[in-house]
Amino acid sequence: MSSSISKNSSSQTSPRQRLSREARQRQLLDVSWKLIRDEGTEALTLGRLAELSGVTKPVVYDHFGTRPGLLAALFKEFDARQTVIMDAALERAAPNLTDVAKVIASSYVDCVLTQGREIPGITAALKGSPELDKIKHDFEAVFIEKCRHLLNAFTGAEGVSSAGLWGMLGAAEGLSNAAVNEDIAPAQAKDELYEIIISMVKRSGN
Repeated sequence: MSSSISKNSSSQTSPRQRLSREARQRQLLDVSWKLIRDEGTEALTLGRLAELSGVTKPVVYDHFGTRPGLLAALFKEFDARQTVIMDAALERAAPNLTDVAKVIASSYVDCVLTQGREIPGITAALKGSPELDKIKHDFEAVFIEKCRHLLNAFTGAEGVSSAGLWGMLGAAEGLSNAAVNEDIAPAQAKDELYEIIISMVKRSGN
């Protein structure tokens, strides 16, 4: 996701301009993503966001409360986008292990790549406090259960193990971040994650 808002163009946005609450929040999130992309996660403060958005600090505080609240909102948006991408791909996929595993691997990596350097910075920031770490964990748990439901159709009665699923998620995050940093190619990240998923399901029995 990208925003054409820059510091210069933001200065043309008067605090007197009236936007609906929803439109204002959309603007603030767009500016936040761009700020992280341009300057890194550490540069994202509520004061800096207010400055670049052409609003007063109380407006930003009213929407997010705290910096952790803003980071949580950004991660929630990323998670929602990832869900949309995966669900759309699943609708087009054949109901077999090969296609489902490819969808999980490709949609995860593609979503992180689409968001670029912002997501590694945000996930790192989410680990910085118990409150934020719990938010990240809660979203991850939902993703784990979704993958469990999808993959159990191709296993024995016991299904895929929780340990295997959490290991898959750790690999997905690591491989995606490596692709973002250009340590490996996106196709390599997807192929490796796919193989990890297939191996996990095969270990679970048929």
